[in-house]
Amino acid sequence: MNTFFSKIKTVFTDKTIRKRILFVIAMLLVFRLLAIIPIPGVNIPRLQGLLASNQFLGVLNIFSGGGLSNLSIIMLGVGPYITASIIMQVLTVLVPRFKEMSQEEGEAGRKKYAQYSRILSVPLAILQGFTFLVLLEQQGVLNNLTAFDKVINIALMTGGSMLLMWIGELISEFGIGNGVSIIIFAGIVSALPTEVSQLLFTYDASQLPVYIAFIVAALVVISGVVLITEAERPISVTYAKQVRGLSATGGTSTYLPLRLNQAGVIPIIFALSILLFPQMFANFFANSSHVWLSNSAKALTTFLNTTWLYAIVYFVLVFIFTYFYTAVTFDPEAVSKNLQKNGAFIPGVRPGEATAEYVTKVLNGITFVGALFLGLIAILPLLARVITGITAVALGGTAMLIVVSVVLDLIKKVDAQLSMREY
Repeated sequence: MNTFFSKIKTVFTDKTIRKRILFVIAMLLVFRLLAIIPIPGVNIPRLQGLLASNQFLGVLNIFSGGGLSNLSIIMLGVGPYITASIIMQVLTVLVPRFKEMSQEEGEAGRKKYAQYSRILSVPLAILQGFTFLVLLEQQGVLNNLTAFDKVINIALMTGGSMLLMWIGELISEFGIGNGVSIIIFAGIVSALPTEVSQLLFTYDASQLPVYIAFIVAALVVISGVVLITEAERPISVTYAKQVRGLSATGGTSTYLPLRLNQAGVIPIIFALSILLFPQMFANFFANSSHVWLSNSAKALTTFLNTTWLYAIVYFVLVFIFTYFYTAVTFDPEAVSKNLQKNGAFIPGVRPGEATAEYVTKVLNGITFVGALFLGLIAILPLLARVITGITAVALGGTAMLIVVSVVLDLIKKVDAQLSMREY
């Protein structure tokens, strides 16, 4: 306990760490200010009614930090950048040049790779902005817009999204933690006062056992998230003893930590992005003059609004993306080569290809458990709504996972900064 308080004291007394934390807070304040600047021509009552009746827009509002609730200039959030990252991750698997750039060309290659992601974010933001604009016009939220007004609004939405992406990168560079994750975290946390007040206003004494069950379930979920996030599967590694003259080096044993949830919260964000696109286009074409297009859009909307079908698709996407992202970010062959290069081996396993196969086998086994956990966490709020019938709680398993993961990452980053100060 004394160590904990001493670290807290160091956080506030160390000039460098304090500056980093204050920078993060300043950027989040800028983010919240941007979230209340609306685009021109918004019909607020119509918008509030649309958000209340459309689950898709409600989810988007949470992850945009409430920017959608008043159609702010950052209503798109970091969605275009996340979508661009997904596309680049797929290209990394399909195109060897991108794999070389991100994994083999060092810092210069990674910078170029990140630059491609930023450039790709621009047309995606324009496309999403245009789709949103048409959808909101159809719903009567934006009225009497001229062609010039539409161009201005799309430019504002695109610029806002790019500004938010830039703020995220500034946080990563000059603050503490991953900037994009912190922005999403801030967006989720900003919705808490609204959610709590909604629960208080809709409180029914007869539902008290259900609310208590929700609190207990939340504590269990948070504990599970912490456990799974921090869980590791160690693989024993031994360094061969080398004798040079009268001195001997090596012969030590250590372990290779394989995280149970290697992909973190990324698969859920990827799955949400994939699911949001069909809903966006379904809403876009629902009032089309082409009968077959309109009927197809309405059928897709009906499918996505069917809770069980939506939950199954969501679960499968999260499961697949967990394996996909783990395969992209963790290369067993590279691990095997590094071990062999440093004179290390796994006891009972031949160096080289056999080591890569062994690591792959272990990784696939623990990734299966991690993928199941992430999938269940993702659909947890949907299951809770079906079982209890309470729809007031929007902060579900996905949001909890993001919040807890970001908090744990921040704690580790701060602890690393403190450790550096001690030496």
